[in-house]
Amino acid sequence: MEPQPLSVRPYAPTNPTRPFPYTQADMTPTDPGNDASFYAPPRFVTHIDDNAIVNLKRYYDDNLPEMGTILDFCSSWISHYPPRIHDAVAKGEIVVLGTGMNEAELARNPVFAPGKDADVAARDRRWWLQDLNVDPDVPFPKLGGQEVKLDASTCVVSIDYLTKPVEVLSSIRHQTNQGGKVHLAISNRCFPTKVVGRWLEVNEKQRLEMVGNYLHYAGWRDIEIVDVVIGGFLNDPLWVVRATKT
Repeated sequence: MEPQPLSVRPYAPTNPTRPFPYTQADMTPTDPGNDASFYAPPRFVTHIDDNAIVNLKRYYDDNLPEMGTILDFCSSWISHYPPRIHDAVAKGEIVVLGTGMNEAELARNPVFAPGKDADVAARDRRWWLQDLNVDPDVPFPKLGGQEVKLDASTCVVSIDYLTKPVEVLSSIRHQTNQGGKVHLAISNRCFPTKVVGRWLEVNEKQRLEMVGNYLHYAGWRDIEIVDVVIGGFLNDPLWVVRATKT
């Protein structure tokens, strides 16, 4: 059976000229303690169910570029990219870079393929540790000593943990080529003590609008909400909120 076309709807803030609508309390988690300690133990698990993973891979297959540079931020030991992306990485047609909080997890992610030469691999390691809640400025990636710009970025069920999402998304936008896109995958699973406070106070529709607002205030445009999986009793819901650098 052919998969059904995804439902896509545009999003824009009701009053786009007003100041950022969330307070510091809204953006503070219940446990604002040291994130480095919280994420220190490796978690080699998936944070969405198998059905959501299959559908996210299908979404990525249809929407990530054929060539270029992709950033997977708030990444882990698996990025849920389809075989097409892995094949393109192996051929050198796509470079995937990653940021995250756990060294063991990032080192195991096969999509961050190193160079064949050990010295090149050390110089061009394609992932790095970064606590975006402490330092939201994502550095310009370098390959072969040269800065590169991004063609797409992804983030899977982690945007709700960022206490400075506008700063992070603005930094990524600055490093993205014109026409490049960001894809933020969202479900209803979370570590409740670590998501920002407002996330636990609103419903799913309002959470998607929150993320749309993050993107708007970070300067992204053509914001869309994509229903990837309609959740039910036996399966996780999954949405992607995406936008373009125009």
